[in-house]
Amino acid sequence: MTYKVTALHPIEKKILELVGKDGSVTIETLSDKSDLTIDQVRRGVERLKFKKLILISQDLSVFFELDDRGRSALANGLPERRLVSAIQLEPDKGMALLAKTRAFEKDELGAAIRIARDQNHWLLQASSNTNKANLKISQSVTEISPEERVIERFRSAQRLSETELNDLEKKGVELLLRRPNYLKKLQQQVVTISLTPVGQATAAEISVSKSPHTEFAKSNTRTEDRPNSFVLDLEAAVKTALPGKTHPLTDLIAEIKEIFLSLGFTEIDGDIIQTSFWNFDALFTLQDHPAREMHDTYYLSGMKNVEEIANEEQIANVSEIHNKNSMNAWDIRESNRLVLRTHTTPVTLKYLADTQSDEAKIFSVGTVFRNEKVTKGHLSEFFQIEGIVTKPDASIRDLMGLQLEFYHKLGIQKVKFWPTFFPYTEPSLQSMVYIEKIDKWLELFGMGIFRDEVTIPMKIRNPVLAWGGGLERLAMLRLGIDDIRTLYSNKIEWLRSVPKCQL
Repeated sequence: MTYKVTALHPIEKKILELVGKDGSVTIETLSDKSDLTIDQVRRGVERLKFKKLILISQDLSVFFELDDRGRSALANGLPERRLVSAIQLEPDKGMALLAKTRAFEKDELGAAIRIARDQNHWLLQASSNTNKANLKISQSVTEISPEERVIERFRSAQRLSETELNDLEKKGVELLLRRPNYLKKLQQQVVTISLTPVGQATAAEISVSKSPHTEFAKSNTRTEDRPNSFVLDLEAAVKTALPGKTHPLTDLIAEIKEIFLSLGFTEIDGDIIQTSFWNFDALFTLQDHPAREMHDTYYLSGMKNVEEIANEEQIANVSEIHNKNSMNAWDIRESNRLVLRTHTTPVTLKYLADTQSDEAKIFSVGTVFRNEKVTKGHLSEFFQIEGIVTKPDASIRDLMGLQLEFYHKLGIQKVKFWPTFFPYTEPSLQSMVYIEKIDKWLELFGMGIFRDEVTIPMKIRNPVLAWGGGLERLAMLRLGIDDIRTLYSNKIEWLRSVPKCQL
């Protein structure tokens, strides 16, 4: 099976032909062997990969280059070789006199003696005499050391690949790396291109079509068999249409908002910069709680403090709650500190405190920030989904029912709940969802009822049901990816591969 050659761009044909000849090559090699630029090769490679004609593999290659002393050794020889050469020229010269010469740097002579005598066995101990050298040359001085073999390789190369070295040279590299400023070890990501079976067949067809015999046969075909008029190829591949479309996360956000609205919720939004009062204190996160440390939260400096963080009654009520439950006195200066919000709950709590509604169903989808290292499972900035319900006699059963309905609308049918702990809800539950694609139960959203320590200071009269979690984690499950960074990598190939409508 081959790909229709007539549907290929000339650049794609050239790349296939070159890779077919060499078996596997790098992008740089393709550019060197053709009249194509690096950018042309990269674009051609991406198109051929999309057409499943080539395979791309990435490997970490190790290279070595000479450092300052290594370049000096290439020009003048290693210190131990220069030492034995000096002794051969002037065997009666003492070590003290050798040390005073300019042939060796301050720290070189001692190391040169040790290596020449103990490692390479070029020198033997002789009788001690203050006027004579107490070392003499051995017969093995003519042997080339592993380090010298490596240095010599650099006469014909700027860098050496680890894969090019034999065992003796690898030992030489290891010894040179122990010496300061002789050798630099470099790592480089190498992209290698090879052909798929279909690519191999297509490359062979391109070679045949360019052969002199084929051209001769074409030139001698009868005119009636090869008319000059345009021939419509009904089997030609249709050109792939790549229209613009919204990002998968944008689509998921729109879907979640539609679900909330269908359940009778109202969307609210608020500032991403919050005072510590609303982000922590009002939510009963004590001022000595570990979550408030610098390594978990982005605090903002150099900004003017908010003149009124809350009304006097709210501040007094929160202060009283904290002083009753903490060993340390509540400090309003700590409450004034500005942070990038660590969750969207300060926005929803302030909304309930300001409106004093007996009944409300609100939700938000907004960015939050955590001072975390970006890894395959964590981001320092991400979206949080949050739903809030308050009404008379609201219960944990109501909350579980809302969660089940929410998940069912997302296409998740199997859900169970486990008891857990969150600082500002009691009771608290963790929802577990079953993902059929991977046959596993996974944690998703947390949920609970606001504690009295949160609602009473804000004069919220009825129970408040709350649940929320990270949008990106839900997106990973929906899109079948295992690295959260993929969502923000903006790789065109991946974005094009995501179906607009998820089944």
